[in-house]
Amino acid sequence: MSENKAVQKFVYDFTEGNKDLKDLLGGKGANLAEMTNLGLPVPPGFTITTDACKVYLDSGEEPAALRDEVSAHLDALEKRMGKKLGQADDPLLVSVRSGAKFSMPGMMDTVLNIGLSDASVVGLAAQAGDERFAWDSYRRLIQMFGKTVLGVDGELFEEALEAAKDAKGVKVDVDLDAGDLKKLVKEFKKIVARDAGRDFPQDAREQMDLAIKAVFDSWNTDRAKLYRRQERIPGDLGTAVNVCSMVFGNLGPDSGTGVAFTRDPASGHQGVYGDYLQNAQGEDVVAGIRNTVPLAELEAIDQQSYDRLLKIMETLETHYKDLCDIEFTIERGHLWMLQTRVGKRTAGAAFRIATQLVDQGLIDEAEALQRVNGAQLAQLMFPRFDDTAKTQRLGRGIAASPGAAVGKAVFDSYTAVKWSRSGEKVILIRRETNPDDLDGMIAAEGILTSRGGKTSHAAVVARGMGKTCVCGAEEIEVDTKRRRLTVGDIVVEEGDVVSVDGSTGKVYLGEVPVVPSPVVEYFEGRMHAGADDADELVAAVHRIMAYADRVRRLRVRANADSAEDALRARRFGAQGIGLCRTEHMFLGERREMVEKLILADTDQERETALEQLLPLQKADFIELFEAMDGLPVTVRLLDPPLHEFLPDITELSVRVALAEARKDANENDLRLLQAVHKLHEQNPMLGLRGVRLGLVIPGLFAMQVRAIAEAAAARKNAKGDPRAEIMIPLVGTVQELEIVREEADRVIAEVQAATGTDLKLKIGTMIELPRAALTAGQIAEAAEFFSFGTNDLTQTVWGFSRDDVEASFFTAYLEKGIFGVSPFETIDKDGVGSLVKNAVAAGRATRPDLKLGICGEHGGDPESVHFFHEAGLDYVSCSPFRIPVARLEAGRAAAGARASDSR
Repeated sequence: MSENKAVQKFVYDFTEGNKDLKDLLGGKGANLAEMTNLGLPVPPGFTITTDACKVYLDSGEEPAALRDEVSAHLDALEKRMGKKLGQADDPLLVSVRSGAKFSMPGMMDTVLNIGLSDASVVGLAAQAGDERFAWDSYRRLIQMFGKTVLGVDGELFEEALEAAKDAKGVKVDVDLDAGDLKKLVKEFKKIVARDAGRDFPQDAREQMDLAIKAVFDSWNTDRAKLYRRQERIPGDLGTAVNVCSMVFGNLGPDSGTGVAFTRDPASGHQGVYGDYLQNAQGEDVVAGIRNTVPLAELEAIDQQSYDRLLKIMETLETHYKDLCDIEFTIERGHLWMLQTRVGKRTAGAAFRIATQLVDQGLIDEAEALQRVNGAQLAQLMFPRFDDTAKTQRLGRGIAASPGAAVGKAVFDSYTAVKWSRSGEKVILIRRETNPDDLDGMIAAEGILTSRGGKTSHAAVVARGMGKTCVCGAEEIEVDTKRRRLTVGDIVVEEGDVVSVDGSTGKVYLGEVPVVPSPVVEYFEGRMHAGADDADELVAAVHRIMAYADRVRRLRVRANADSAEDALRARRFGAQGIGLCRTEHMFLGERREMVEKLILADTDQERETALEQLLPLQKADFIELFEAMDGLPVTVRLLDPPLHEFLPDITELSVRVALAEARKDANENDLRLLQAVHKLHEQNPMLGLRGVRLGLVIPGLFAMQVRAIAEAAAARKNAKGDPRAEIMIPLVGTVQELEIVREEADRVIAEVQAATGTDLKLKIGTMIELPRAALTAGQIAEAAEFFSFGTNDLTQTVWGFSRDDVEASFFTAYLEKGIFGVSPFETIDKDGVGSLVKNAVAAGRATRPDLKLGICGEHGGDPESVHFFHEAGLDYVSCSPFRIPVARLEAGRAAAGARASDSR
């Protein structure tokens, strides 16, 4: 007996969904349903699910049942509206809009005014009593449909529109009358027929079906895939499609369209924020083709709609408990809500808003911690422009996304990408950006536009990426064809340096010097919360960091090699040093001593060289233990190949050859060259380094262990509290560790006897080879702690030489989607991560009190920190500047885990 399977449902009316169905209905569809449920004025419509899109993307065909479901919902919509799609008299018109689970502003396609044709445009004009409005709507449909659905170059329509304005002698499209627009429609249809190879479809249902398919296809456009990679959005989610009855903001001065924020997305401050444009459709606002007026001016334009909008904004923010980004249209005095979503915000706004919502009782501290992230905190730590510097101002626009960006002016995305790949820092300057500019926006240090506002494409995308942006700098004339901008008599050519201040909206000629961020000054202990704007931000950061520190389980240590670095790390909140690289102590003047060690031909020469290094190493460690008194300091014994301490083989060979030609060769150079050749390896990172050095060069590790032990004893005798840990690098088998440990224990015992101190020095190892991870249970028999060296572990797991592959083929791997992100940036959970988890389990099975940490670059990566929390590590270690980020993310990981456990 076969089971009855439920028929899969591919279409939902707006009355059927809710905000928790984003996986199925996409963000836009779920939120349209939620606003409908709240009784807000949403134009009726329906949503085609992401499941339908997935079927289409997998098979190349829409689900068999989809057409009938769409027909049923369209029929219901027509009955509700009392008109039919595309009918000649009083036609129903609809929009077809994309809507993925995660906001991807401008990356996918939308078509408005579907249902207009040569016949229905006349009926729309009669019904509206406005011929200009009808023909304006029709030309918009042909333009959007031609570009989005039929693949016609959008510039062809723009050029025809500009030609029509030039012929009329006007600058903006609202000054074109009905007759002008009729001619433009005729020209647009010619463009479609010529470049698409077919006439613009007159059948309304055909228009809608083709538009739905085009939205599905837009999920896999190059710009959408690039945006997903940039924002780390999975590529298998698909997009929903929203079919919504049209409401019109281009019906005259009593109509319009706008975008509103319940708080300022740039600063987080409460107030009336947004843009409004009279006699316009929604695309006009985000495209930035006409400069908007501030939302507050709507009060004078249409008091009733303004008051209603403010009440709805309050309702939505209270309901969503967050900053809401709202799109609306006013049709002859009637307010309609077209979209809401949790709004993208700048890093500073994110911290301010999170604490404001706590104070208002809308969320608790745990939720506030989830509303911010480490990437935002890192952005707040970047320098800002020096207010006291002498500058030459070019202009001022709208501060759309904060930051201090300096670079060479470029006027198209191709150049931005090309110059950036050559190592140049660039500022992308456009009249307004569009989705095709995404790759250039990613490559640029900052973005400057002469048109648009805080809700334009440039502003929204820049805020989402944390990129500095100034929009609507009207006094700046941008000439993309001649590749320059002008402000009065000042001309800035492509390649000239400009500075863009996304916090103030100011634009400067030349490079403006920068000063430390107030957030860095706070972490350094030089700034405290007060009353002004910077102090308000610091206060918000302080509150959230304090909560993160209270709830996190992972401790955070620093990678530091000097007392100066250690002290800074401690100010930044480090709870010890997780990696002190002793090789950095062998550079500078001490390199000659290392050369003597390498060139030693006899035991006596080698011992003499080691004796010279011992007091210097000891002094370094005394300073380090003093700086980190009372906190653990993990000292890694010498790790890199010895050839790194010798001159470059090519330079030395040339020097010796020239000296021999002059017959004045230096004997030391000859010995050095011989040593360089002797130590030369084809792949030194897999050669004589790490523990292997300690095993083949007698006395090397013993000298370092003695320096550590004597320094710890000296600090302890000075009433200090040194907590040194000795780490053996590149161990692949327990036998290596046992031999080195036996020698280390002997040296420590000698120092204890000689100094009369009781030294509790832990000895452990780095897990940075696959074999070490796979035999961790055995290695734990001789190790009191593990520290995962994820840089080398990633190299050896993948078979990558980091220095080579990142420059050679990583870009191609990222572009092809083989990587979502470099495995050296974020931990490879499936490969490297599996080895880490295996080593954690095996190590603790052997030694339950085994301390576990990580000291690779991943220790400061936000996403990786969450993985290390889940894997059960005790601490992460990272560079001093990344310590606050790691602290924050460790708190977020713990709070997130608690929330999951409570559900």
